[in-house]
Amino acid sequence: MPPQLTFTDPSARQAIDPDRPPPVRPYRWLLIALAAAWLVPAATYPLHLAWLLPPLVLLATASLLRGGRTLLDRLLLAALLLVGATTAAGLLFSVWPWGLHPVAVSGAALTALTLIAAATGRRPALPRPRWADLLPVVASVAVVGYLALPWLRASTVAGRLSLLALGEDNFRHLALVDAVGRLGGYAFLDPAGAREQVVSLLVRYPQGWHLTTALLDSHLRSATGTPSGASSLTHYGWWCIATVGLLVLTLFWAAQRLPGPLHPLHSGVLTVVVAALILGSQMPRLLIAGYPSEVLGLTLAVALAALVVRPLAGNREQLVLLAALLTGIGFTYYLLLPPAGLLVLGWLIGHRRELLQVRRTLLTVALVTAVLAPLPLLVGVLGGGQTDAIDAKAGPELAEAWRALLGLTPIVLTGLVIQARRAEGAWRRHLAVVLVAVGFALAIALVNVLDGVQPAYYFMKGVHLATALLIVGVAALVRLLPVPSGAARSARAAAIPALAAAVAVLTVVTLCGLTGWRGSLLVVDKQSWTQLWVQHSVDKPSRVAQVCDAAYRRHPAQPGTVTVVLDRAGYRGYIESICLSALQGTTAQTEQVIYLPMFDEPDRTRNILRAADGRLRLLVADSAARRRVDRLLAGHPELRARVTVVPMIVKY
Repeated sequence: MPPQLTFTDPSARQAIDPDRPPPVRPYRWLLIALAAAWLVPAATYPLHLAWLLPPLVLLATASLLRGGRTLLDRLLLAALLLVGATTAAGLLFSVWPWGLHPVAVSGAALTALTLIAAATGRRPALPRPRWADLLPVVASVAVVGYLALPWLRASTVAGRLSLLALGEDNFRHLALVDAVGRLGGYAFLDPAGAREQVVSLLVRYPQGWHLTTALLDSHLRSATGTPSGASSLTHYGWWCIATVGLLVLTLFWAAQRLPGPLHPLHSGVLTVVVAALILGSQMPRLLIAGYPSEVLGLTLAVALAALVVRPLAGNREQLVLLAALLTGIGFTYYLLLPPAGLLVLGWLIGHRRELLQVRRTLLTVALVTAVLAPLPLLVGVLGGGQTDAIDAKAGPELAEAWRALLGLTPIVLTGLVIQARRAEGAWRRHLAVVLVAVGFALAIALVNVLDGVQPAYYFMKGVHLATALLIVGVAALVRLLPVPSGAARSARAAAIPALAAAVAVLTVVTLCGLTGWRGSLLVVDKQSWTQLWVQHSVDKPSRVAQVCDAAYRRHPAQPGTVTVVLDRAGYRGYIESICLSALQGTTAQTEQVIYLPMFDEPDRTRNILRAADGRLRLLVADSAARRRVDRLLAGHPELRARVTVVPMIVKY
């Protein structure tokens, strides 16, 4: 046999076979990819197609990951990785000259992904879709679609305002998203500029959700222009619903991931049970009350717990994802940083021997995370004095927090203990995760008690984390249900698992108040938070919404003049004023006359007149408020020169 020739030089191969096209060297592919990383964003932006860039970045990121078995694993992990990375990259966006411009941000992201692919030698690859991916996605679409119904029905500005007015925090978050978008980065890095845009309380508030939302919104604005007022309001509402959707999908994904491969019967029951617990607990209240930052923080925390319970195969990828999630939690809702950090520390200790093989990656990731993750916490505590809020009073929902904690914890822990004694270590790890979350909530309650107050507002926030992880933990109970066996010799024996599953589903759905026979055991009122939201009337908006809408349409902001709405009740006028200032982008200018500690009238109106140090416009929405203002101005005629009273009677 003649000796075979091998060619190590591409030019030698070309000389033997001149018709063969010359090979493209690896560095040429790299140059082509780097050029495309900027040419694609630069081409889509003027064509008003920049909205395609975030999905492109998501797919590119998912294609470079190797953890996870299914397509859903890859896409969800990639999305959460990008959220964490974006919150950290926001520090760069805040100081470079392009701000949140889609071309600059997407070009930088695609460039980074290209360089990572070149450095690691990974080529884009995605798992094939599986039927196992379909159930969590369909369930999430169903739950979120149901929660989106009132927003879809609200075809008017007043109708949308009526929904957002259910939680006054919505208007502050709306103002902060707009401010971050205008500033092109984090407000706390430009406090002087931020104070011209938002109230002082928000300058050092954790802004990871707001920056991520403003960044994604900038990609949509390439086609619609910069939203303001009513348009910005609509965008904000959809982003809040999308954030809740990400949390719901993460809960379904984590619950299915915890037990590993499931029988289809178990998988179906688990999906229905998780959906019932989401809709029948306090979870929808996070949407109603206007807590988008907490929703995103919970999403990242649930995903982090899922990766601690069932780690990825590659330690390097696991470290990077845990670091991104921990950083994202720090930038979005740093209250959850202590329990999340404790979970990561536990995983590091448990895998210390394996991590010695990737010690350089470990040290690098640990150093970066140690600097970035606590940064917003330090900014808020040292610069904003936000530790004072730990004793903030809770509303009547405090009883619901105890119901969730004391009702779900014993039941779920029992199932986890049973599974931990007879199955693999994932159950033991999730048992520890739940204990950490419950212990964190109780620790906050203890701090409140030691300070001489009842367990308060942030105790409820800790319970929200515990509730989310307990919902994931119901997989342990579902796994105890029997499943059909191929060895069943009679129809009766084969029907037993189906009957047990039906009874379990009906019981949970009924106790969560979804059948209409009774209210949910996890809420105080007969009407659940889901029902309060979905059944809220948008055809006949609330008085607050109607007054705010009328004031926005009839009385545009006037430079150099502070505008306040007065109504019969002081608190109602307070909400209407916050709403109007958010729509007009004047929240910073109105802070001194809106955020007053007193709501009783006529003392509140008197304090508003005293607090204003310049021109003041009073939009009076009630005849009793008009008489109140006239009496006060009659007693202080010197104020008439700078106070304008505008009657604005709104029938309701």
